[in-house]
Amino acid sequence: MPSELSTDIDRQRRRLHFRSWHRGTKEMDHLLGRFSDAHLETLSADHLAAYDALLEESDPDLYNWITGRESAPDHISDALIELMKTFHNAK
Repeated sequence: MPSELSTDIDRQRRRLHFRSWHRGTKEMDHLLGRFSDAHLETLSADHLAAYDALLEESDPDLYNWITGRESAPDHISDALIELMKTFHNAK
């Protein structure tokens, strides 16, 4: 029987996956959706929380940070942005 914690994390992953694929622009759906397909299942609870916070940011800011056009502000997880950059640069 799954623990309550694993059920909560699974629910959070499903919610984040949906939000990643439904941003409102095809470019961000593609960037965040593909990343979520590849990485959400393996992200730690801390990284999931950071990703959740990241999804609260505006699409233009996210696009600029992920593509390296701008540096992310201090309140954004550098490790997560770097993981996203690496993922998309490898494609």
